[in-house]
Amino acid sequence: MPAIIDNIETHLLPILQKTLILSERADFCVGYFNLRGWKHIDELIDRWSGGEGHCCRLLVGMQRLPQEELRDALRIVRGPDGMDNQTAMRLKRKLAEEFRDQLMIGMPKEDDEAGLRRLAAQIRAKKVAVKLFLRHPLHAKLYLLFRPDPIAPTVGYLGSSNLTLAGLSSQGELNVDVLDQDACNKLSRWFEDRWQDRFCLDISSDLAAIIDESWAREKPLSPYHIYLKMAYHLSREARSGLTEFRIPRDFGNRLFEFQVQAVKIASHHLNKRGGVLIGDVVGLGKTLMATAVARIFEDDQDLETLIICPKNLVSMWEDYRSLYRMRAKVLSITVVEAAHIKPWSKSHDDKPTNGLSLCRLCHWSFDEGLMSVGAKYEVLVSRRVQTEHNLPGHILTLRDRSIFTPIEDQYWPAQDNLDHHRTKRFLG
Repeated sequence: MPAIIDNIETHLLPILQKTLILSERADFCVGYFNLRGWKHIDELIDRWSGGEGHCCRLLVGMQRLPQEELRDALRIVRGPDGMDNQTAMRLKRKLAEEFRDQLMIGMPKEDDEAGLRRLAAQIRAKKVAVKLFLRHPLHAKLYLLFRPDPIAPTVGYLGSSNLTLAGLSSQGELNVDVLDQDACNKLSRWFEDRWQDRFCLDISSDLAAIIDESWAREKPLSPYHIYLKMAYHLSREARSGLTEFRIPRDFGNRLFEFQVQAVKIASHHLNKRGGVLIGDVVGLGKTLMATAVARIFEDDQDLETLIICPKNLVSMWEDYRSLYRMRAKVLSITVVEAAHIKPWSKSHDDKPTNGLSLCRLCHWSFDEGLMSVGAKYEVLVSRRVQTEHNLPGHILTLRDRSIFTPIEDQYWPAQDNLDHHRTKRFLG
């Protein structure tokens, strides 16, 4: 009576390992082959000399997903039956991609790396040969082992276990051992017929190449090549944006090449995510680039533009709206905050003469010493704003401008308070 091997009471992997110790070659037929799972038996096969009659021949069936099988069974129009060379090569490339995708899943481990390297070495040494059976979908799972035993030279295991760790050890399966030699001979002939089939293609060298090109390769990649690959993937969105949008003709040659690229990339992000920020140092044309982005979406998606800006920039945006024929409304909204000239924590002075009405950015800049007010009530801007690129450079446009003073002189900022700020806070 055959023994039942279900991975519950009896596990296939230790039985297979014990049989491999006594064997000199093997023929495996599986529906799925996990490259990382090979490490559980590779040391036992590595003892063999390799070549015909001293290797492991692995036949992998081309399985289809259940939804693909259902779609094929229910389709109304059927193509011609059988396989052709073109289809065979397409399926071979498809399986090669699936093996490559296997190595992209999960975190690389040292034992996985060592196992994959041994598999590639065994393929090159002819100790392992792998073929892909393409004539029709093949779901069979068969393990035939040949040993120098005059009474029972062949042992077989037949059932449902694929060549994966789960299939051999942890997943519930149903397998039986085959010890009858007549049955083993019939199974061996069945395997040989498929191994020699015209549409059974050798993929051994493809597998070795996939491993040699992966993270398990013997020779590590140079840091520069890793950097290039990271840069390629990180710039994928930017590159797709460069081909997705075109600049409106109204802009002619007014945009530099770096501005053209920025506009296209910004348009891609706006289209994909519903928002985008354009940031750069003063004088590199952010206003013109934002106008170009707005025009692209006005033209391509029939949108209108709402421009919100400080009051002193309204006329500039209205000029841009007219020049570039934008369907836009310019709206001035300025949020004003009360700023103490002398810090309240030290002066406890809440009088108007110790205060300025500033926008939020100017309030922060004033408190940080990047801005101040001179003796003639003119705006002072620290030289650091010009030299340090991470500071808000556009406040330079306010330098030497006179502040708007109250109508009544008694509410003007006190000069002693301004002098305190210039000497104690302003960075000069």
